[in-house]
Amino acid sequence: DMRQDYDSSIHLFPVIEPFDSGYFEQDMHKIYYEQIGNPEGKVILFLHGGPGAGCSSAHRRLFDPEKFRVIFFDQRGSGRSKPYASIEKNTTQHLISDINYLREKLKIEKWILFGGSWGSTLALAYAIENPVFVSALILRGVFLGTNAEINWYLYEMRRFFPEAYDRFISYIPEEEQHDILSAYHKRLTSDDQKIRNQAAKFFASYENSCATLHAETRDAGQSALSMAVLEAHYFMNNCFLPSDYIAKNVRYIQQLPCYIVQGRHDVICPPSNAYKLHKIWGKNSKLRLVDDAGHSAFEHGTLRNLMLFLQTV
Repeated sequence: DMRQDYDSSIHLFPVIEPFDSGYFEQDMHKIYYEQIGNPEGKVILFLHGGPGAGCSSAHRRLFDPEKFRVIFFDQRGSGRSKPYASIEKNTTQHLISDINYLREKLKIEKWILFGGSWGSTLALAYAIENPVFVSALILRGVFLGTNAEINWYLYEMRRFFPEAYDRFISYIPEEEQHDILSAYHKRLTSDDQKIRNQAAKFFASYENSCATLHAETRDAGQSALSMAVLEAHYFMNNCFLPSDYIAKNVRYIQQLPCYIVQGRHDVICPPSNAYKLHKIWGKNSKLRLVDDAGHSAFEHGTLRNLMLFLQTV
């Protein structure tokens, strides 16, 4: 019964296995990558979110395996990469250099960058430094890596998800709640594995509970530790980007086509950021605001629009 794959116009592609996968070593990290689809196809680099979320086989189903050669990799500390949840030598600049290493290793001249949430931040930061290697960007749930967005996430999201926020801060003693990030960071980098795991569960389930239009208490599952540890690490360091870095440097990439899909009710990464990026970008940017979607890539309207953009690149 194929019906589960359809939503009037959505047809996800079947789950396929990679035609190539392996590890490459950088610093003390072993970084996992895989390739799916047509080895002669248009090249797409998929950048996962988090930081720390890792790639999942569900993401493979977005891409037409006859048209595209899609490269996935688990960023340092994420997914199948080792050491798991490690923050050592783990910065935006390290990830950008990993991407270039992979590009050279796989002999790719240019690729389309496909990223959602933190993946959109990384795609933009990579493209600004390496515009010559990028042919287009497809972004979802835009996050520009600014302090304002980090503070929104840590303090303001409670206006929409008060019960999820209550759970989120309940783990932190009241006298530390004025600086929720430092309080979590301290626990997530604790030497006590039990404290780390417990803090991670609270930290990661906050985001997962706020990611879809229909709120539900969601456990982040096996990626909870890497997501919590890496998000806290990146947020504590302003995503390792100078203030307002992306907005100030869009001019270096605005000659490239940019396709943005944004849930209008995305509370984690509010649509004002996607709209701001779209306005700065100018005529080569296309923005689809999806009225019946939140932050997740897997809500119907978001999926449909991502797949429509993939047909046009």
